[in-house]
Amino acid sequence: MELFARKVNNYDLFATHAWYVPGIGGMFGMLGWFLVGALLGGIVSVILLAFMSQQAIMDYGMIIIYPLQFLPAMVYVAHKSQRNSLFEPGYKLNSSNFGPYKGWMVALITVVLTYSMMVASDLPNYLNYKLTTAIPGMQEIYDQFVEVMGKMTGGPLWSSFLVTAIFAPIFEEWMCRGVVLRGLLTKMKPWWAIVISALFFALIHMNPWQALNAFIIGLIMGYVYYKTGSLLLTMLIHFVNNGTAVITAQISGTDEVEYWFETMPLGAYILLILAGTAVLAACLWAFSRIPLQQERGNIDEIPVEGTLPADSEKA
Repeated sequence: MELFARKVNNYDLFATHAWYVPGIGGMFGMLGWFLVGALLGGIVSVILLAFMSQQAIMDYGMIIIYPLQFLPAMVYVAHKSQRNSLFEPGYKLNSSNFGPYKGWMVALITVVLTYSMMVASDLPNYLNYKLTTAIPGMQEIYDQFVEVMGKMTGGPLWSSFLVTAIFAPIFEEWMCRGVVLRGLLTKMKPWWAIVISALFFALIHMNPWQALNAFIIGLIMGYVYYKTGSLLLTMLIHFVNNGTAVITAQISGTDEVEYWFETMPLGAYILLILAGTAVLAACLWAFSRIPLQQERGNIDEIPVEGTLPADSEKA
């Protein structure tokens, strides 16, 4: 216990989970604990219905319910990490390997990357919407999904922003990149790890309309994490993406999801998609210039002994 506490103090906010490094089986275990958390959140929702309306739960209750979904997984990972810390090296959930760039430069590139990704992904998301809603009965399900999402983002701005743009980036990135991808990168080829973790990220959204977008974003965030080891950067991508969606929904005052394909002239739309794709490619190229320390990517190892690595001592 003393060794574990010393390691926590030596490192960062995420250090209590650094010694749990799951593979494929562990990933499904994380999914199981997430489902347990979702069930727990559902039970709390039912209890809250005795004291407030369904809309009030969407407006304010999610502040409690949303983090609760991740609590069983976080307790499980902390327990496994504490046990493993006595026998195995750990891997930081958050590193800062930015290569030739300063921190502010990487943050700026990340924000530009996020907005260009949102532009470039409009077409595949629109095609996904058209294909899925063409299936008999799916249009009605989609309408219900839009209604629920509208209730989540259409409440008071502060609570919608807190849950969607603050809680979601912190908790989802902790699980999908910080635990799942970090673990997979130590077990298999990097691109397989990135793809599988992106599929996992898509799966936990539990609907086909968010799933494709989540998979695309998951691939990009996975690559950024692989090149930098920075969970804070993937949280930034998640924050910008979700925060922009919340603010846009508040400004428009509508529950409808608008695709630019349906609101712009075709020629202008094509130019927009090409420009977004080009900027996205340039940002990914910028990340590609960060040299890799090892095959698993730029994720810093924490030794068993509890001593700082040599390069950390020099810093």
